[in-house]
Amino acid sequence: MNSTNTDFDPALLPGEFVKIYGGTEKDIHVFQSPARINIIGEHIDYNGGKVFPAAIDKYLYVAVRKRTDTKITYNDIKFPGTYTFDVNENFAYNKENGYANYLNGIMSILKRRGCTFPCGFDVLMVSNVPPAGGISSSSALECGFAYAVSEIFGFNISRKDIALIGQQSEHEFMNVNCGIMDQFIIATAKKNTAEILDCATIEYEYVPLELGDYRFVVMNTKKKRQLADSKYNERRSQCEEGLAILKTAAVSLPSDGTYTNTKDIPDLCSLTVPQFESCRNTVTDPVIRSRVRHCVTENARVLEAVASLKAGNLTRLGELLKESHESLRTDYEVTGIELDTLADTANAQKGCIGARMTGAGFGGCAIALVHKDYTGSFIRAVQEKYTEIIGHDAGFFTCSSSDGVSKLI
Repeated sequence: MNSTNTDFDPALLPGEFVKIYGGTEKDIHVFQSPARINIIGEHIDYNGGKVFPAAIDKYLYVAVRKRTDTKITYNDIKFPGTYTFDVNENFAYNKENGYANYLNGIMSILKRRGCTFPCGFDVLMVSNVPPAGGISSSSALECGFAYAVSEIFGFNISRKDIALIGQQSEHEFMNVNCGIMDQFIIATAKKNTAEILDCATIEYEYVPLELGDYRFVVMNTKKKRQLADSKYNERRSQCEEGLAILKTAAVSLPSDGTYTNTKDIPDLCSLTVPQFESCRNTVTDPVIRSRVRHCVTENARVLEAVASLKAGNLTRLGELLKESHESLRTDYEVTGIELDTLADTANAQKGCIGARMTGAGFGGCAIALVHKDYTGSFIRAVQEKYTEIIGHDAGFFTCSSSDGVSKLI
């Protein structure tokens, strides 16, 4: 039940690299890029909100070695197929290139930024991050590759810029209009902390992640998230519609927030909860209103969660996780039976003080805050109930916090 049993040992990566590319291990550099969980603050990174992610000890590994010519070769231990390019070409998205598109997107952005490549390089990757699980396997790939290339070619790109390059590549190359959270935490994380990140200003603060006897358990629905991309775009447009309605209405607001009139708000998360309550009837469409309500209340939950963690009040943190999931279920409608089954079953278990979905939803993963003495019985009980209702197993692993992208070998 604990997926670490099947994880690839990164110490074996240089040997596997030599088997594929030849030569010796001495010039091979290995980098690791973590997955992440978002403790709380879901679907508000693109609404100017604050989010509270942490990097975790599940990694994608990138082994790189320079070549003497201008050829680029990509291989992955778990995904068969070799992709070959040239550093001098103009990289373009091609569906047939699979995961290589993420890497080529980074190359395209780097070259546009003025980075020059005197030679090509070979890459071998392997990931212990569950793919399409909602804990940012694609962002780990982007940031890990960007950091590796920056390091071996001496570009010295800052961690913040690594994150921004990853996001820009998603926007322009992959045509995914994602927020900044995933790339940012993966690039900048520090072990034993979470980060509160203001997605409107990119200001951030490290918060000690002191959980005492509690551990985060990641629960993977093992459902392919077919709806995630289309529904993500739909929710984003609904939020934009809600913001436009409020700005056009030009309603006066109570003075407990930064803005005193809805015409001036730059994003939904600029509203406080009392301000939303004062203008909620301006949004007459109940669906649009519920989307706005989620954004406003979720942003408030993030602030309270950070305060609770700083105060050592894990019980309140757990309650906020439950409230977040309920909002995502009823107001934002992005959970689904698999995630609801995991969260509801988890919240009913002894030793669990709170659980919620994490990521885009419609499958992917949920997280639960569980006492270390109960993690075994917790996983068994949730697995049994999930299999009974859904018809197949879920995946589970406990996790610890991690540093951001770094050099391993």
